[in-house]
Amino acid sequence: MADRISKDRRSWNMSRIRGKDTKIEVQARKYLFQKGFRYRKNVRKLPGCPDIVLPKYKSVIFVNGCYWHRHPFCHLATTPKNNAAFWQDKFEKNVQRDERNYKALQEMGWNVIVIWECEIRTDMEAIMQRVIRELEEQYIQKSLNRETSEI
Repeated sequence: MADRISKDRRSWNMSRIRGKDTKIEVQARKYLFQKGFRYRKNVRKLPGCPDIVLPKYKSVIFVNGCYWHRHPFCHLATTPKNNAAFWQDKFEKNVQRDERNYKALQEMGWNVIVIWECEIRTDMEAIMQRVIRELEEQYIQKSLNRETSEI
């Protein structure tokens, strides 16, 4: 089956898909900022260029779109019917790259938190409260480790 829109229009549509400062990413950052968390955006020196970096908490947050990052069992993670093999390969490479980046960050001592697009759309308050609890737990753990190493 042929594409319903022209090749030029499809190219234009795809060029509008943002890689950073997406709507859900901005919502998550605003929430954290309102709660007093200070962060850096898209730190390129770290593997995967995390969306939100909280150095004080030694944590990074990835705000992933369900479609591109293949959120398991999510209704937003559909596969196009046209050129399905190409898309499946592309999606698999995205997931593998994500896993490599998460592992590299963890090996560097960073706490990795992943927030999914559908979670923010469904219940942003609950998800962000979970993130804040995890950040606070990480900070407490970091403080305890520092105290025990000083003894």
